[in-house]
Amino acid sequence: MIRLAMLRHGHTPWNRMGRIQGRSDIALDIDARAELAAQSLPQGWEHADLVASPLERAWDTAERVAGRPATRVPNLIEMNWGDWEGLHGRDLKADPASGFKDIEDWGWDYCPPGGESPREVWDRLSPWLFALKQDTVAVCHIGIMRVILARAHGWDFAGPAPFAVKRNRLFVVEIDGTTLTPVPDPIRLIKKDTE
Repeated sequence: MIRLAMLRHGHTPWNRMGRIQGRSDIALDIDARAELAAQSLPQGWEHADLVASPLERAWDTAERVAGRPATRVPNLIEMNWGDWEGLHGRDLKADPASGFKDIEDWGWDYCPPGGESPREVWDRLSPWLFALKQDTVAVCHIGIMRVILARAHGWDFAGPAPFAVKRNRLFVVEIDGTTLTPVPDPIRLIKKDTE
């Protein structure tokens, strides 16, 4: 059995403004940099393989928390939001003609215009995921985490999600062949010893 621990990247200016980032390469903001520099991986994870999305906000988070560079994995790039990248989700939601839906109404084939569906994200993630050889920490994005956790929980993007992706926590799934089992409780990052 292999364990994958997923960590969402720190805040960016776009996160704080409610803008959809997708594959736009937006850096961490100054507050996130300071917060992440004061945290580290919990015991038992500090020597795991460390990988990250190729987007700066993810690999910068990985290096600040782990104190070492991560291997960049193209499969971990965020879901492509197509024509909606850079826009505000609240504005799209307020426009009935936009086609925007809340996540609990997506299903696996919901796709932003010019973007990527959860099923397409899974199709690019699964070969990488099932080829892991040892315990791994992956610093990535909420879209990536949702897809993997959805598979692990048997959630079909219909109705409320059985998990809530929060920052500064490792969300762990156990991999046995092609079976994913979620570990129920996320593991918090720990504060670095400053003495």
